Amino acid sequence: MKLALLMALGVSAIGVGCKAKGESTHAQGPTAIPVKVEIAREMPVNETSEYVATLKSRDSAVIMPQVEGQITQIYVRSGERVGHGTPLMQIDPAKQQATLNSQQNNRAAQEANLRWAQQQYQRTSGLAAAGVISKQELDQAKSALDTAKAQVESLDAQVKEQQVQLRYYKVESPWTGVVGDIPVHVGDRVTTSTLLTTVDKPGGLEAYIYIPIERSGQLRMNLPVEIVDGEGKTIAKSRISFVSPQVDNTTQTVLVKARIESKENLRPAQFIRARMIWGTQHSPVIPVLAVTRIGGQYFAFIAEQDKNGYVARQRPLKVGQMNGNNYVVLDGLKPGEKVVISGTQFLVDGAPVAPQG
Repeated sequence: MKLALLMALGVSAIGVGCKAKGESTHAQGPTAIPVKVEIAREMPVNETSEYVATLKSRDSAVIMPQVEGQITQIYVRSGERVGHGTPLMQIDPAKQQATLNSQQNNRAAQEANLRWAQQQYQRTSGLAAAGVISKQELDQAKSALDTAKAQVESLDAQVKEQQVQLRYYKVESPWTGVVGDIPVHVGDRVTTSTLLTTVDKPGGLEAYIYIPIERSGQLRMNLPVEIVDGEGKTIAKSRISFVSPQVDNTTQTVLVKARIESKENLRPAQFIRARMIWGTQHSPVIPVLAVTRIGGQYFAFIAEQDKNGYVARQRPLKVGQMNGNNYVVLDGLKPGEKVVISGTQFLVDGAPVAPQG
């Protein structure tokens, strides 16, 4: 009898202990996971697009010959700095020199005729004054003298023209600058449409940017433009100074130009990356480390407060371009919300968390 009573009391005590332990466990619930959070802040964000552009010198002379002939000498090298009037190339002037010599000889012969006509006129004038010859003979001598003078003047003009033409056979620099590529060689025959070289005057450059027609409605004068390197770092800033009124039929783009101050790492004919800044808007940003991508959709955990504390809520986001180490959030996040930036791999939607930081 005593043994049965003791066993009953023991079972009762164990039951009470198990019930108390179970009630305690249920009251405490799951343990909150400590996570680091960051307050989503609103920042001014530029709406930008990047395009490939070409740099061109605002003061670049394309050197083409004004005469035809064979190149006999090239005086300069590509990249050489030259002054105004510096000889660049020599085109064979032999034929032109022969033409000039012929004109000069004709002029010399005509000058002799002019001197003879002057002498004849002087003699005729003396005889006419003495009444020895008629006035008609005097008029004839005067006409011969005038004709000789006119012929000499005509030959003078022809000689000067041939002298000017002869100077074209020596190609000179139109200003102080740097010689560009020289695609021709000694011995090549050139025409008036042959490109000999270029001479770029030191100074400013101009970026030629071709904007897709879909963006043409946003183009306007003074729109900010940044020239960036391969890492996205800005190396020059400018604004649009020209917008073409026409669309390129081949590429369906609109040409815009932006003036760039000359820099050591920028050269004419260089391909560059131009960043167009269409405008500025205020949007929340979120650290890249806080964003996960699942099936093409971006997600982030937001620490939301309820009656028992904080829970992690997985929220889909619509993100824009990157701004430094942050994503610009277009939809799904409000400024001031707590974004979980650590321990996201251990979280599930609705998990209790203990925000830190």
